[in-house]
Parts: sequence; structure tokens; C-alpha cells
Amino acid sequence: MPASTPTRPHPHPHPLAVAARLVMLALVAVLTVLATDGAGQLWWVALLAAAGLPALLAPQHRLLGPLSRVAEAVVLGLAASQVAAVGTTGAAAYGLGASAVLPYLAVPVTVTALRRRFVEGAVLLGVTATTLVVCGVVTRVDGVRQLTQPGYLAVCAQWLLLAGLGLYTASVLHQLMRVRGEGKPQPYAEATRLLTQLRTVARQLPGATLDPGGISEHLLEELRTVARADRAAVLSASGGGRLVVLAQVGAERVDWETTLDADSAIADAWASQQPQTAARSQARSHCGGDVSALIVPLAAGVRTVGLVVLEADAPQAYPPPVVSRVTALTGPAALRLEAALLFDEVRSLATNEERQRLAREIHDGVAQELVMVGYGIDNALATVHDDTEETAESLRTLRQEVTRVITELRLSLFELRSEVDRHGGLAAAIAEYARTVGASGGLRVHLSLDESTARLPAATEAELLRIAQEAVTNARKHAGAANLWVTCEVDPPYAQIEVSDDGHGIADQRPDGRYGLAIMAERAERIRGRLEIRPRQPSGTTVAVVVGSSPRRDNVRGSAAAAAAEGE
Repeated sequence: MPASTPTRPHPHPHPLAVAARLVMLALVAVLTVLATDGAGQLWWVALLAAAGLPALLAPQHRLLGPLSRVAEAVVLGLAASQVAAVGTTGAAAYGLGASAVLPYLAVPVTVTALRRRFVEGAVLLGVTATTLVVCGVVTRVDGVRQLTQPGYLAVCAQWLLLAGLGLYTASVLHQLMRVRGEGKPQPYAEATRLLTQLRTVARQLPGATLDPGGISEHLLEELRTVARADRAAVLSASGGGRLVVLAQVGAERVDWETTLDADSAIADAWASQQPQTAARSQARSHCGGDVSALIVPLAAGVRTVGLVVLEADAPQAYPPPVVSRVTALTGPAALRLEAALLFDEVRSLATNEERQRLAREIHDGVAQELVMVGYGIDNALATVHDDTEETAESLRTLRQEVTRVITELRLSLFELRSEVDRHGGLAAAIAEYARTVGASGGLRVHLSLDESTARLPAATEAELLRIAQEAVTNARKHAGAANLWVTCEVDPPYAQIEVSDDGHGIADQRPDGRYGLAIMAERAERIRGRLEIRPRQPSGTTVAVVVGSSPRRDNVRGSAAAAAAEGE
């Protein structure tokens, strides 16, 4: 059975929380010395500091934080009663010495208000009030119960009312802000504002990049400096309950577990938003042996944007100190990755909307008009006299031209509407397009498809599909080819698409064909890919786009280097 245990990193104390407690403790210490004419009661201040230490060091802990704040409230009530009882003669007689300690009540109440735990704040006030009443009944000053002293009652009531009023005000302000946030702003004005901010922020980023792949690769490089990783990857959601590989490192080909409904530490980390350690590999292709795996979710607020998977071929490779160092790096990286993924999503939505708009305009405009022209030509041919053969021939030629234009428009519509299906994959989309275009252009299409179960990011798949479409279209329009070879190899984060023809090459291509090559180069650069255009022997052209580096090729290079080293 796999050992999967959640690991919680201990957050560092917030500087403001530390400063607030230190200031209030110092104030209470000074007031206590003044109220008692000595330092004999300062041990209550030390006890308050000890009671609040767990809440300061582990504010997010489900038990330590609330229990520590309750302990502060109890110690505060005991300290207020004791300082009031042993104060100077006049203060002790009237119970006014409690005012030296009760200002500290602002610390636990304010912390609960900032964390929006208003019920817990009310409970703390109740605990403090109960402690003050019990101590007032038990404690006697000059033979009189402390609770009967008007000064003691006035001071306690004053500070409890002030703390309660502050807590109630914070609750009302929170409700008002939430109601205001739920108002519906003008969608386009809000979208414009957000996109403008995104553009400004993107220009200020280091390297001005919002590329998920580049951010993921940089994160893996940083993580390998603080933790051992024989294999590592950054995964992100793609819809349909599956993950895609944004980047990975390691000499071997890894087929990672990308299904979120499987029984795996990856699925547990995604669901719980907590780091997971396991004693088995999270790769389907692993051969066995001692393995340690660490899966750290990349969470931005309440949203999980990705996962980091680290694996080492050794037992117990990720103890808590290593996990803490890893999570210290993944926290800021989650925000960067979320921004990049959102930017990609916005760009994809804008691109899809533009393609759909163009498709509708062409279908409802030029295409319909050309169809009507074709019908008019058919009518003219049906009524032409036999002695007007030249006119008929011209009409036939025009009819052929109109048919060609309509075919081109239909193919353009098909290209605009073609998308990578969530379940079909990139290879299936490219194959469908090549078959359709090849059939319309009289080309024999030869397909070679090799696609793993893992998926590339949606934006990368979309760009690779458009590059393949442009290459196939160029071969049909300008190459004068009879055969078309399409090769698709996908092994995320690596992918290679290759389109070859046996035409007359690119030297005689029309200008619009070269414009298409420029568009392909821009698309390849956008996804950090490499576009290669080379002649094919004995005739024709090969267009290839490569994204990432192939694990298989790396293995071959590694084996060759090892053999060369042994030979020396």
C-alpha cells in the first residue's frame, strides 16, 4: 500500500502580528509597574506572552490558534483581577488596577476580526468576562469581595464594551464590503480595466513574459537546488478531470499520472491543497524500486492552479525540512503561474471569438453571394443559343472559377472552426484536417501519429494546430504536389509536427505562400518552439515545428556521451 501523508508547512509569523503583541506587552508591563509600584506582578506579562506564542507561530492551525487565544483570554482575566487586588492602596480599594492589564484584550479580539472569525471573537469576550466575574467573586480585598468594588466593575465593563463595539464594527464593515463586492459592474468596463492592468503588469515583469512553460521550467530549476529530484514535472488542469504537463526534467521518459479521479497522491494533493509524500512513483511508466515522491500543490488563494511533482530514487528523500524549503519556493511561483495561465486563457478566448466572427461573416456574406452568382450562371447556360458557343465557354469558365472560390471559402471556414477536441487530442485534429484538405485538393495523405495519453496546454495545442493547417494549406495551394506526409509526435512537454510534400519546392511559391510561412514562424515563437523549413529529396518541401526537447533524443545523446567517455 502506498504511504501518502499530508505535510503542513509551518508559516512564518507575520511581522505586524509580532509588532502588535510586543507593543501591547510593553504597554501592559509599564502600566502594571505603575499600578503596583513594583515589578512583582510582571510575571503575568510573561505568562500572557507564553499563552499567545502558539497563536503567533501557527495562526492557521485549526487547534493551536483558537486554543492559544482562549488561553490569552483566561490569563488576561486572572492577571487583571490579581493586579487590581495588589495595586496601590487607593487603586486596590476601588479595583482600578485592572485597567493596567485589560488593554491587552485588543490583541486577541483584533486578530479574530482581521481573520473574519467574528464568532470566535465573541467567544473570547465571553471567556474574558467569565474569568473576570469568577475572579471577582473569589478574590477579597480588605475583606470585601472584589466584584462589589465599583471601580473594578466599571473598568471591566468599559474594556469589554470597547472590545465588543470594535468587533461589532468590524463585522458590519465586512458585511458592507461584501455586499458592495457582490454588485454587478458593467462587464465590458470591468473587463477593459482588468485587461489594462494586466497589460501594465505584464510589461513590468522580469523578462516581460507570461509564458506558463517558461515559468514552470524556471521553477523546476529552482527546486532542484533545494531538493533532490531524479524526475520532476509541473502539471496544470486542462478540463475534463485531467492534467497537462507544462514542463518536466529528467533523463527518462515519464508518463505521469494525469487523472484527478485516480487513487494517487497527485489526486490527493489537488483535492486537499496540501503537500503529499508517497513511497511509490506517480508515473505510469516507472519500473519499480525504492522511490520517494513529493507532490506540492500550486495554490493561489482557494484555487489550485497546478502541481509540482518531485521524485527521487531513494527512500525518505523528502523529510519535513526539505518540504518546507520546497513550499517556500512554490508559494510565490503559484501566483506567477496563475497570472500566466489566465493570460493564456484570455488570449485563447479572444482568438476563438475572432475566428468565429470571421467564420460567420464569410458564411453570411461572400459565400452566399457567390452561391447566388453560381445560380445565375446556371440559368444563363440553360437559356443560351447553340450559335453562341463562345459565350457559353466563357460562362463555363466563370462557373469553374466560382466553384473554386466557393471550395476555398468552405475550406477556410473548416480551418477557422477546427479546434483541438478536449477528448480527441492534437493528433486527431491534425489528421482530420489533413484528410479533408487532401481529399479536396486531390492529394494522397500519409499519416504517422504518435501521441501519449498526457496533453499539452490548450494554448500550445491550438498554436500547433494552426501551424499544421497553414503548412497543409500551402502544400495544397502552391506546391503542385501529389503526396502529403504528416507526422505528429506528442510527448508533453515535447511535441513535433512535420508536414512534407513532393511538389516543386518553396522557391517558386507565390507571395501569399511566403506570408503564410511568416505567420507560422510567429506562432512557433509564441509557444517557444522552433520552426524548420527545408527542401525534401528528391523534390518538395518539409515544414516542421518542434516544442521542447524529446526525452528519447536526450536518452540517445546521453548514451552516446557515456559510450564516448568509456572509449576514452
